[in-house]
Amino acid sequence: MATHSRSGPINISLQGDFQTVQRSFGFWAIIVGLGITLWLAALENSVLTTAAPALLKEISLGDNWIWLTNAFFLASAAFQPLMGQLANLFGRRWLALSVVAIFMLGSGICGGAKNGATLIAGRAVQGIGSGGILMTYDVIVSDLVPLRYRGNYIAIILLIYSIGTTTGALIGGVIVDNISWRWVFWINLPIGGASLLIIFFFLHVHHKKDLSWHVRLARIDWVGNSILIGGSVSMLIALTYAGTRYPWSSWQTLVPLLLGFASFFSFWLFEASPFAPADPVMPPRLFASRTSVIVGINTFLFTAVVYWAIFFLPVYFQAVQLLSPTRAGINVIPVSLLGVPAAAAAAAAVSKWGKYKAIHMTGFSLFTIGLGLFSRLGEDSPTYEWALYMVIGGIGGGLLLNTQLPAFQAPVSEDDQAAATGSWNFLRTLGGVWGVAIPAAIFANRVDALIADGAVANPFAAAAMLGGGAYQYASAEFVHFFPNPDDQAQIRAVYRQAVQRVFLIGIAFSSFAWLLCLFEKDIPLRTVLVTEYGLKGGKSAVPAGTEGGENNEREVGLDRA
Repeated sequence: MATHSRSGPINISLQGDFQTVQRSFGFWAIIVGLGITLWLAALENSVLTTAAPALLKEISLGDNWIWLTNAFFLASAAFQPLMGQLANLFGRRWLALSVVAIFMLGSGICGGAKNGATLIAGRAVQGIGSGGILMTYDVIVSDLVPLRYRGNYIAIILLIYSIGTTTGALIGGVIVDNISWRWVFWINLPIGGASLLIIFFFLHVHHKKDLSWHVRLARIDWVGNSILIGGSVSMLIALTYAGTRYPWSSWQTLVPLLLGFASFFSFWLFEASPFAPADPVMPPRLFASRTSVIVGINTFLFTAVVYWAIFFLPVYFQAVQLLSPTRAGINVIPVSLLGVPAAAAAAAAVSKWGKYKAIHMTGFSLFTIGLGLFSRLGEDSPTYEWALYMVIGGIGGGLLLNTQLPAFQAPVSEDDQAAATGSWNFLRTLGGVWGVAIPAAIFANRVDALIADGAVANPFAAAAMLGGGAYQYASAEFVHFFPNPDDQAQIRAVYRQAVQRVFLIGIAFSSFAWLLCLFEKDIPLRTVLVTEYGLKGGKSAVPAGTEGGENNEREVGLDRA
């Protein structure tokens, strides 16, 4: 258990007595180490957005380019619930070391790839590691700090995280312009090595060792995980080629899409059935509260529309405003420059006031306005205009970035924190999958429709842009390849209209999320912590501010009520 005093949260690991967390060098080393580890995932999420055109120029993937992102997000999403189970069964330390190593392995594969298949396989391996990093970060912070006060420490980690998100696109542009796209991936190796060392030397936490490896493996929900992974793959295959390689009404689209939805439905039936294992991968009780259901849906929707912006603002800058990858990377900095500090401030506000509904409504309001403003951008939009739009959208997104997980965890008992965190991260990452696939399909369909109407007169340019090729060639270099000013103007106009359509449809998704926020409830956030995975080495003591164990037990009882 835990309580808190005026000096801050006190972690108490239930190992038979009270233990206080010493906010020592080791404690802060873990916080900083988590920040650096998370920076890996943040950097990789944004660095590829400006590097993709140069990468695809060397390794042509045709309409399979979308698998650069889809393989990453699919693997990340599909394995996160399993990671939550592994964290409980084998401990946080082992899992944290493993996922960073997996991410580094994937980065090495991508950096050395000579063909598209190897590159996509490396991205899938990266995705498994990235999903594990995001999940273990949330779980470990949940083990160290009571729910009400996690925001203070999440804010510190987010400041480190902001370095990756703020500089990722710029780093990608600089690397592409001056070295090689391969270093977009190889740069993760020294950073990952530093993260591994910090985790190895400082992350020493309790975990159960009363079960043999055989028993632990038997307790994993293999059936549930298999259904979840299979459904995710099937649905993503449908979304990848819908509207480009195959029509939406074709069997090639409808069959895998319907199989995906059927798999998710079967998954929920199995998890709620008597045949479910004792430790289901995603217990139905996690969604027993109305607020949990709403926050789960909104986590999915928010992540989707965030990637709407992350992946198509660089397209606008490079193919419409004709900027270099480096300059495009600089131009997207305002989104994270204010977005991540806003996230840190929002997390701290949740810690101070213990409420999140108003923050969610404000965040979705601003982000929806931002999407609407993005849809107004044109070939000659001045700097102050797009910078202001990104500030508005960035602040809105920042308010939502790390305030939804506490709301999802609030109705759930401490015993289910790892499962809740894994489930929430699954929804978040699955939102990223849809947030790339859906706008990509919207973008490609709009380009195809405009070209079919004769918007691009040059037959070579039109042929290159059809069938999903427009994203692959979204660069100033492609536009300048055609010396005729009329051809350039037509190509830029098609890119502008396609990007505008993407943002206009994004408004509907974000607005629906705002409406759902009306039905959220500010469930009290726990000010005590009950965990079997706290830091080792705590001193036995009755926490300051209590009059004895009995009073503290009464506080726990009131909090749970």
